[in-house]
Amino acid sequence: MLPKLGNVPVAEIDQNDIRDVLAPIWHTKAETARKAMNRLGICLKHGAALGLDVDLQATAKAEALLGRRRHKAENIPALHWSEVPEFYASLSEGTPAHLGLRLVILTAVRSGPLRFMRLDQIEGDVWTIPGEGIKGRRDATLDFRVPLSTEALAVLDQVKRLARSGVMFPSVRKGVMSDATMSRLMERRGMKARPHGFRSSLRDWIAETTDTPHDIAETCLGHTVGGSVERAYRRTDYLEQRRVIMERWALHVTGQNGAVVKMVSASG
Repeated sequence: MLPKLGNVPVAEIDQNDIRDVLAPIWHTKAETARKAMNRLGICLKHGAALGLDVDLQATAKAEALLGRRRHKAENIPALHWSEVPEFYASLSEGTPAHLGLRLVILTAVRSGPLRFMRLDQIEGDVWTIPGEGIKGRRDATLDFRVPLSTEALAVLDQVKRLARSGVMFPSVRKGVMSDATMSRLMERRGMKARPHGFRSSLRDWIAETTDTPHDIAETCLGHTVGGSVERAYRRTDYLEQRRVIMERWALHVTGQNGAVVKMVSASG
């Protein structure tokens, strides 16, 4: 990510080096700069753990020198929910990228948990994602249950043939499928939309074609709903209600159903 610092001994890196490398993208590619800064922090901590004389405050000092980022975050491009069925149908080759995108669409999960999916996380028609693997969760100790539609289970049957040592989406060499694999497929097709955008596609479909209560709709995306006191008293994750929604979404995605979904209230 930072080739200019790649050959510099970690003990020699200071805030000025970091500032000079990140300054060109600090305001224009804020997310990339943030990830690079985090990686540098990890490298410095590792160096300190090895007993090297590193400056653990170098990243914080560099941020002070670079100043507050002015880059305005932009929404990730997404396909309109009405266009999703056509794209889904085109993912028919049975490759990791095609199957991965199909599951991203059907489950509305982020690509990270999908890439790290393991066979032992699936029980029946429920996929349980470990809490620490869910971005933005206020309580990383809480796992998240994802109801799997009939179509999602059919896709998983194909994915299982690719699994290796319990890893559902293994890399060709080692580890798991790259986080760029699915994005590049869409990019090669000349699409502006990206995998993460299918979460917005689902959320808009729910809002525009169903009367699903807000809490259930947000929980479909794995979002934490309500304050700490409210969550302490509300122990449900609306699994059964979400099961209905995701099954209907799968029917829409596969071009089998365009009916409006009627839901009971969140308190019902």
